[in-house]
Amino acid sequence: MTSIPLRSRTSSEKRFEERRTQLAQSALATLGELGYARTSLRDIAQNSEFTHGVVHYYFADKVALITHCVRLYKTQCINRFDEIVLISRNAPELLERFAQRLGESILTEAPLHRLWYDLRTQSMFEDAFRADVLEIDETIQGLTWRVVTRYAALSGGTTLLDERATYALFDGLFEKALLHHLAGHEDAPVELAARVRWLLPRLVAVEP
Repeated sequence: MTSIPLRSRTSSEKRFEERRTQLAQSALATLGELGYARTSLRDIAQNSEFTHGVVHYYFADKVALITHCVRLYKTQCINRFDEIVLISRNAPELLERFAQRLGESILTEAPLHRLWYDLRTQSMFEDAFRADVLEIDETIQGLTWRVVTRYAALSGGTTLLDERATYALFDGLFEKALLHHLAGHEDAPVELAARVRWLLPRLVAVEP
């Protein structure tokens, strides 16, 4: 039997992952609109340039596709917030950039955030989601912690809570604001930004 060169296998695997990413990006809009329970692979194919057979070839089932979609989106989202941490030169600037970006995200990416919370809720009932959801959630928690610890460093202070408790506070604010936005409350993004501006400084103790 003739063996396949390592370079060829690597190239093939790269193309396979690239196509999976293309499919996931195409599927995000449909999933964000319909949610987990009401979306099938056939629905995703009908709302994209890909056939049902192609979608099924790259993803064994809906669980595999949705987790890939959410992982892809959250990675992109986290990269944008990490940029804020890197470019902010002082604590007030970091606070303002973080608050504004969270508010804007509610306004411009609500369907995708809704998909994340849908998936996280489903993981309470479906084992197939749980490991992936926990991993993604830990990644978002890590991002939140990087923001808060950087703010503390720029302020010359120390954090008052641990990583998990800190994340729970911001996640709760964000989910509540998202719900209000989806319910038609036009001020939800602005109110979220205001609450973040109030909360973050209170999570850091600064020596007088």
